[in-house]
Amino acid sequence: MSQIVVIIPARLGATRLPNKPLAEIAGIPMVIRAAQCAAEANVGDVIIACGEQEIVDVADRYGFKAVLTDPALPSGTDRVFAAYKALHLKHPYILNLQGDLPLISPKTIQAVAKLIAAGGCDISTAAAVIDEPSQIDNPSVVKIALTADHRALYFSRATIPQGAKEYLHHIGVYAYTTNTLARFVSLPPSQLELQERLEQLRIMEDGAVIKVAMVEQAPISVDTHEDLQRARAAAVAA
Repeated sequence: MSQIVVIIPARLGATRLPNKPLAEIAGIPMVIRAAQCAAEANVGDVIIACGEQEIVDVADRYGFKAVLTDPALPSGTDRVFAAYKALHLKHPYILNLQGDLPLISPKTIQAVAKLIAAGGCDISTAAAVIDEPSQIDNPSVVKIALTADHRALYFSRATIPQGAKEYLHHIGVYAYTTNTLARFVSLPPSQLELQERLEQLRIMEDGAVIKVAMVEQAPISVDTHEDLQRARAAAVAA
């Protein structure tokens, strides 16, 4: 058995793009495309943590293991841990892949998995250099301040660090030690988390060490109808 399990949280109730996980991209539901990227990365079993039976049915149709979780859970992170517990899994590492990253490179998933398995951190994630100047001040693009050894000091929607020669675009894929994720979901939302609207700040404030794998490019994150159209165009062009 692999030491890592990949769990993809998915629910239908997104306010900006309802039924987002089932939106088709070149004929394939978005959450299934994310699962296919995870399967291609081949870092461990892939499971879809579903908020509704409709997503379970779609996962079954495409041959992916799925588990139904409470639709009222407050976040995807909570949904990932609920699925882990419901299935009585024993993996020491859990990789949380967002279902709205349908075109993520399997190499990015592999880089995050490799970093957590190497030790020296509680959580691993990924980032890419922002190569489009207009995105540097975009609050939807989360930036990271890093140490020289790629330990995250802070995540922000603001332009950080001020005066940098290059800025880093955070990619929403995380791998946790199981104990760290259990601690994460037990904590109440923190002040910085609520101010920035960035969930990872909660566990950072609690002292977790987050290391960042640098990758070539940030994938399209689908949050709006415009993002969905971009993803559809990119899938056709690929």
